[in-house]
Amino acid sequence: MDKKTENRDAVKQRTLKTSIDCSGVGLHSGAKVSMVLNPADIGHGIQFKRTDISGGVVIQARWDNVVDSRMHTTLGNADGVTIGTVEHLMAALSGCGIDNALIELDGPEVPIMDGSAHPFVFLLECAGVVEQDAPRRMIRILKDVSSGDGNARLSPGSHLSLDFEIDFADGAVSQQTLSIGIVNGSFARELARARTFGFLSDVEKLRAAGLAKGGSLDNAIVVSGDKILNKGGLRFEDEFVRHKALDAVGDLYLAGAPIIGKFHGVCSGHAANNALLHALFADPDAWCYDVYQGEEALSAIDGGISPELAESA
Repeated sequence: MDKKTENRDAVKQRTLKTSIDCSGVGLHSGAKVSMVLNPADIGHGIQFKRTDISGGVVIQARWDNVVDSRMHTTLGNADGVTIGTVEHLMAALSGCGIDNALIELDGPEVPIMDGSAHPFVFLLECAGVVEQDAPRRMIRILKDVSSGDGNARLSPGSHLSLDFEIDFADGAVSQQTLSIGIVNGSFARELARARTFGFLSDVEKLRAAGLAKGGSLDNAIVVSGDKILNKGGLRFEDEFVRHKALDAVGDLYLAGAPIIGKFHGVCSGHAANNALLHALFADPDAWCYDVYQGEEALSAIDGGISPELAESA
């Protein structure tokens, strides 16, 4: 279903002003990776390109291209080419209101950086942003929809907001809740710096499963019972639930457009987030395309890029 609205003041699509690069290690693959974030044309969306493969392989950042959601979100194609751990970068792109970008990688995984989305927000700020001469399309939630296990839900709302609950046996994490609206710069202030986390007791099991090969205290919070092993401790008292919300922002941006609605997660992760998008798009009565206008336009571009850095193309 396609809801068309004409409004000269509708929020416009945005892309990067210039290319910018970084390098780092993949959290799960352990591979050293160089990455370039590039501007892209109107309607291009977010695409990843593996430049280390002959001829280059491009994979659209979409929910139906997710091939693995164990501990992270991995995109792939029918030929078995994959790009892992896209969620933190996708969260930064979502929070900073970037609609169109080509992301080039010379390896199988987005570099983990410090385990949060903040380094990517910083890169986008440095690259700058330009508006493009086309309205920004968004996905409006029209009715409640949930993942198969019920751990993740979407319902109608005036902007993207998240309610999250987690409950872990380890005392350092325990029970945490968070309610946040992704408006007025809240992503950059409240979520972007929250780091991924893991448990010391799980390290051997994860590495036996081919995961966390690049993990360290430099790119993840490591928990042992009621202790945080990282020097300097936490960035937020409730950094764990904030990171789970950050992951959800990134996973939801694989819808292919910003979502206008309320997300509720209960101990949910990447698998439930992706199952939620499958459920959403399986029900054409649960959503429609629209454009931002009126008061909604105030929350359309939330994130870490200040208005003075955004220019009209």
